[in-house]
Amino acid sequence: MNIFLSTATSFFFGFLMTPVLIMILKRINFMEAPGGRKIHAGSIPSMGGIAIIVASFLGLFSWLSFDQIVETRYFLVALGIMFSVGLRDDLIELTAFQKLIGQSIPAFFVIVMADIRISGLYGFLGIYEIPYLVSVAITFCAILILTNSFNLIDGADGLAGSLSLVTLTILGFWFYTADMISYSLISFTLVGGVLAFLVFNWHPAKIFMGDTGSLSLGFALTVLVILFVDRTGTMAPWEGLKINAPFAAGMAFLIVPIYDTVRIFVKRSLKGKSPLKPDKSHVHHFLIRMGLKHDQVALTLGTVKLLFIALVFFGYMLNDHFLFPILILVAVGLGVWMDKQTLKNIKNNCKKRPSLSEKQGIRKKKLLSRRKPEISKSVFSDNEINMN
Repeated sequence: MNIFLSTATSFFFGFLMTPVLIMILKRINFMEAPGGRKIHAGSIPSMGGIAIIVASFLGLFSWLSFDQIVETRYFLVALGIMFSVGLRDDLIELTAFQKLIGQSIPAFFVIVMADIRISGLYGFLGIYEIPYLVSVAITFCAILILTNSFNLIDGADGLAGSLSLVTLTILGFWFYTADMISYSLISFTLVGGVLAFLVFNWHPAKIFMGDTGSLSLGFALTVLVILFVDRTGTMAPWEGLKINAPFAAGMAFLIVPIYDTVRIFVKRSLKGKSPLKPDKSHVHHFLIRMGLKHDQVALTLGTVKLLFIALVFFGYMLNDHFLFPILILVAVGLGVWMDKQTLKNIKNNCKKRPSLSEKQGIRKKKLLSRRKPEISKSVFSDNEINMN
């Protein structure tokens, strides 16, 4: 019952706060202008993540018991720190090094203090246990990379919110079946905050979540997925729905940011460009070039993510040696198809457009049509006009 009440509370506060936040941001002229990598039209207020996280914390502290707060305190503190890092970056842009330091602190809290980490390989490649320091290093890199990967896909109306909604909802149910009620409540409470935000972020968006929201949600999703991976990799079958391919399952939950990051890194490296240089080569940019609208992009990628997760859960008896390569092959195949469709769509659009000579002819006709009417000289001929 507390899970439902916490979800409803966060949605209620988020739904009330977001319009007020939009009004305040417009009055102080804190807007995100179009141009460059931005593909929206007109100036839109950002920092909508304030409403998501504040509403979620209000729901959590209203319905978490004292014991549950003690159990999840390091995660909640870490989420609050990541929220402050995103807020600071939205207000005054941080350098890459400053952002890395700021993100390292919450990563330290969840790994060392909360002991949420990838504790082994769970039989993958024949390895079960790994040294503690190796475990810490792997988890630390995963948190930083995946948090920032999620931040990069926040480029279309409703996209980041829709993807996080899918992951948080399924994780919430799974944590509940595994008797991890505290983290189930946290997952569903974040669902309430995200749902309230999506009401105003759906195309055409009235507000964006900004780094305040994307970094916070990316961090929460990454940590919860790592917790899921470690728990399903170490639990007994009778303790809940055990997935025998924990790494494949973790990849399915974060398939869009993982694929997008790997794809961009490989393509830019092959072209001799810096993988960190921003451009319009992300997955959502390509889908928009295929002719999809913002809401269609969000629904398409959300559906793809659901299919990947369904594949993992239906094949829960399979291990990572079998399921992991399948997911990689399917993701690469979809990516190749998307690139071909995008190129085909661009070529078709170019064929429909008039050529340069046709454009010049159209311009000449327009110029001629804009000339002022002239009176013929014959009108003033003596033979035609009576001059008496």
